[in-house]
Amino acid sequence: MPASLLAIPLLPLVSFALTLLLGKRWGTRAHWLPIITVLLSFFCAVAAFFRVRSGIIINEDIYTWIHSGDLRVSVGFLVDQLTAVMLIVVTSISSLVHIYSVGYMKGEEGYYRFFAYLSLFTFSMLMLVLGNNFLQLFFGWEAVGLSSYLLIGFYYNKQSAADAGKKAFIVNRFGDFGFLIGLFLIFTHFGSLHYQDVFSQADSLAGQTLSFFGNPINLATVIALLLFCGAIGKSAQIPLHVWLPDAMEGPTPVSALIHAATMVTAGVFLVARCNPIFALSSFALNLITVLGAVTALFAATIALVQTDIKRVVAYSTVSQLAYMFIGCGVGAYSAGIFHLFTHAYFKALLFLGCGSIILGMHHEQDLRFMGGLKKRMPITYWTFLLASLSIAGMPGLAGFFSKDEILLMAFNTELSAGKFAWAIGTLVAFMTAFYSFRLFFLVFHGEFRGSEKQWHHLQESPAVVTLPLILLAMGAVGAGWFGIPAILGGSNHWAHFLEPVLGHPEMHISSLAEALLVISSVVAGACGIGLAYYMYRLHPHLPATIAQRLQPVYRVLLNKYYVDELYNAVITKQTLAFSRGVILRIVDLLCIEGVVNGVPRAIGLFSERLRRLQDGQVSHYLAWMGGGAVVLVVALLFGL
Repeated sequence: MPASLLAIPLLPLVSFALTLLLGKRWGTRAHWLPIITVLLSFFCAVAAFFRVRSGIIINEDIYTWIHSGDLRVSVGFLVDQLTAVMLIVVTSISSLVHIYSVGYMKGEEGYYRFFAYLSLFTFSMLMLVLGNNFLQLFFGWEAVGLSSYLLIGFYYNKQSAADAGKKAFIVNRFGDFGFLIGLFLIFTHFGSLHYQDVFSQADSLAGQTLSFFGNPINLATVIALLLFCGAIGKSAQIPLHVWLPDAMEGPTPVSALIHAATMVTAGVFLVARCNPIFALSSFALNLITVLGAVTALFAATIALVQTDIKRVVAYSTVSQLAYMFIGCGVGAYSAGIFHLFTHAYFKALLFLGCGSIILGMHHEQDLRFMGGLKKRMPITYWTFLLASLSIAGMPGLAGFFSKDEILLMAFNTELSAGKFAWAIGTLVAFMTAFYSFRLFFLVFHGEFRGSEKQWHHLQESPAVVTLPLILLAMGAVGAGWFGIPAILGGSNHWAHFLEPVLGHPEMHISSLAEALLVISSVVAGACGIGLAYYMYRLHPHLPATIAQRLQPVYRVLLNKYYVDELYNAVITKQTLAFSRGVILRIVDLLCIEGVVNGVPRAIGLFSERLRRLQDGQVSHYLAWMGGGAVVLVVALLFGL
């Protein structure tokens, strides 16, 4: 195995360990080692990509990790077309986030700790995508969860940040529990957890059933749905989406890394990697498609009215991840990964652009106190515009190619949920363009609505912040050109590259119908931009009037459908009540405390009674000796 391949995950791991141990001594120079190692990791990932492109696929075990009975798991690497793409995404975005953080986190307490955690996050995701078996994937899966907890709660003295970190960690436990049961079933059926062993025998699941309360259930469906449980948690889909918006409490560079390249993309990667299993269950694919469509619409409607600049982009992430699941659900796994690839660049650009705005506004995040920033922040303005156009699906930009590919495949599929997903996806394309440009116009155009002090100090961010924005803007424009479809004169190199791993469904619609579908999605996006311009530039008082007239609807959307409140009433409060009433009073106080405190108390009482036997009275001692002799004689006589 090439040393450069081993270096991809090991360099960030070494950086994490050394920065955490020695970073405090390095002070303001603590960023150098993490930046250098992640850049080297990126160059090694590029080398691995070209090695795969030349036809060299690597699937090797490094050493045996677990050997217990029939369970044998190694630490090994699988570098195929899917892995090569994910390596480029993770290392490139992480490199730019590291550089950007030098400017954004300047002067923060725990500066070295932040960069150490960034390196741990990068290492965790790299191990997740590089593994050649499910257990190594699960190790990376849990490690990115740990990293997210540490980074979201970086400002641990801030109660909301500490709560958000715990929320992300706890909510993901629900999905990961199902994921783990899925791994148990895979090992039980296949006798192995290595991808090659499992996927080569995946067809053996066909017709296999599992008895559930006496009812037979398709085993492939059960395994697929259990694996998807993990994906729902990591990729923040309904009903486990609630942790992602609160993750905005962490530093903005963390948001960019989580949303664009690491944690939330893990669920999409899992479904794509396990496509031989998912392909065996039309029920699971239909469910993924429907859930993706519902989540896309749900998150987009919430994003329409949010006033926190980062929360708008956060709900946009939930919606865009749902697009990826629609692609995977209709069997177009390469289309789902294509959108993951393009989304990484324009979403990282949106978040880092938000961070630049927040820096310029002295950490103000409320859209209602911004406006007119174009004059003072031209680089942020133009890069943010490109990111907004890309996510809106405007022709020629990255988001256009990947989003339209998913909508085409959803319309083309024979799955019953396909047309439903296409219709919802087209509607969400309109809403995405609207809320993206609502944010854009509120921030950069119109009159400044902040304080005079904010306006006086408002200026463009330093070069260490704007350089990553410029580089990401190139990705937001050019990343989609790898997958230009035939209808637009391309040969879709992307789909052909990933086809050995993910396959690629054939198109069963005419060129005219395909062209009309593309035009419809572009028109939907253009209408969304036009409506945002009409409401927030031509008639800026109109949104408040509409909100007032539709007050009940506005309140529901602003409060995110009250899902958090529902979970708090149904789950959190009931769990706390059960914990206090049963676990605390019965299990803890009565059982555990009863044993821990009761045994010493019983020994003390017994010792107190026993101590009275030795009172210094010779007559008492003689009586006890005589009594003992009588007992012994009686025992001997009666053979006791």
